[in-house]
Amino acid sequence: MAERVAALDDPVGASLRGHHAHLARRLGRAAAYLPGVATFCAVTADPGPAEWAGLARLLGRGEVADLFSSAATPPAGWEPVFALEGRQMVWSGGSRPGPAYDKAAVGVVELGADSVPEMLDLVERTRPGPFWPRTHELGTYLGVRDHGTLVAMAGERLRPPGWTEISAVCTAPEARAQGHAARLVSALTARIAARGDRPFLHVSEANTSAIALYERLGFRTHRPVTFRGFRTP
Repeated sequence: MAERVAALDDPVGASLRGHHAHLARRLGRAAAYLPGVATFCAVTADPGPAEWAGLARLLGRGEVADLFSSAATPPAGWEPVFALEGRQMVWSGGSRPGPAYDKAAVGVVELGADSVPEMLDLVERTRPGPFWPRTHELGTYLGVRDHGTLVAMAGERLRPPGWTEISAVCTAPEARAQGHAARLVSALTARIAARGDRPFLHVSEANTSAIALYERLGFRTHRPVTFRGFRTP
């Protein structure tokens, strides 16, 4: 169990080495997702100069190295781009969600490659976090439609061993306060638990309404995190 929880310390690296290896690019010990899938990259817990140089070559000059929640600090010459305080939350439910989670799936549809233009438009209007043309390849994405129009969605992102991250939870402004986010997160939680994984997620510390929602759905704070990005020299 300790090994399973330890995977959450480096969810990007663990995903790139495992379930998402087919979506990874590598140079030495540095790794990153393919362009268009995600901006996240990973280094080891204590990277040396050669590893940082490898990551810089892998990404290219002047590109943003999105280190996600890694605590590793690049050497001089890497310009800080962003730092965002957040928290990592894990689902505290049992091995199988109750009937309420099954009911949440009513009216929820699975989104595929043909839905990407709509998904990108919804993300542009709601800003839930990074989402790119190939992000849907990371896992299952679910949505809610109103008269054929996509008004809410959520999906699976990082996949360290034994875990699946829920991400891109968003609802169009005109469709809020109707419980769509809760339904989608609950439906994903049921799917993830059914295949033997445990759901987890990340949320900005400033997004108090989302934190309250996730707590109502059975998620508990596992640890504080700082999301950081740097520009390669």
